[in-house]
Amino acid sequence: MRMTGLELSKAYYEAFGSSMIHNQFPEYEKYAAVGLVGEGSECLGFDDGLSEDHDFGPGFCIWLPEEIYRAMGSQMQQAYERLPKTFEGKTRMETLEGQGRVGVFNISDFYKKYIGCTSSPRTNVQWMMLPETSLATVTSGKVFTDPLGEFSAIRNDLLKFYPKDIFLKKLVARMAVMSQSGQYNYERCMKRGEFAAAYLACGEFVKAAVSAVYLLNRKYMPFYKWMFRGMDHLFYLKEVKGLLEQLVLLTDSAENTSRKVELIEAVCIGIRRELNRQEIVQGTDNFLQNHCYEVMKAIADEQIRQLPIIYDCK
Repeated sequence: MRMTGLELSKAYYEAFGSSMIHNQFPEYEKYAAVGLVGEGSECLGFDDGLSEDHDFGPGFCIWLPEEIYRAMGSQMQQAYERLPKTFEGKTRMETLEGQGRVGVFNISDFYKKYIGCTSSPRTNVQWMMLPETSLATVTSGKVFTDPLGEFSAIRNDLLKFYPKDIFLKKLVARMAVMSQSGQYNYERCMKRGEFAAAYLACGEFVKAAVSAVYLLNRKYMPFYKWMFRGMDHLFYLKEVKGLLEQLVLLTDSAENTSRKVELIEAVCIGIRRELNRQEIVQGTDNFLQNHCYEVMKAIADEQIRQLPIIYDCK
């Protein structure tokens, strides 16, 4: 049976990394968090045989507090680089773009790379600026050990998901895009014979709908390549994935227009029903745009509430 990237990483750490830290840096062992988090399909648990042709192989991350990193980070990185390059028959093959995903990191720098700040956001505006995909990346993977707890404290804060006001603001932006691109503009583009515009409208609708499903599950959406795969692990609105897959497989031709409109509407009905179930909106109007102001009124933070409905940093 194939060993997944996360399993390989943990086994490699247990075989070589743990003893390296314990024997060569005993006084710093209590500060070192270890795991595999960040970019790469293995961090999401989605890797397969195809994933092994680049930026895959034995490796793990060591995260150190800033002062410890300044004092010992360089030496620990050198020791890390002396570990065996091949493990369980796998040798890490790094591309230029994939460099720096494993090794020794300053905790602050690691988080700043992905979310632009050295700790979890403190204000709604800071949260608003964080794209779902960045948060999905930085909360992916696993932490194998963290005796100090500094790395995990930030991670656990991020895993609590967006604050309520930001959740509602991002959700209302998705609802607005879904109704504008899918329920309103797609069919109009097709009637005008503007097939390229229809294709783009459909794409906007699909991306917004997938994001809405993740938001309603209180999960961060991974980047485009894995957003559909990740839907298999969500609890609510499981049926939407199949509807969207049918939608994207139909070409934008006149004979398919009515079916695509039906599928768009079916997705919106599913989203509206879930919005009702979670008591985010009232009423059974399936045109999502008509619920946007109701959601905006529920946002307590005036600065966020006064943003344009469709505004979002994504």
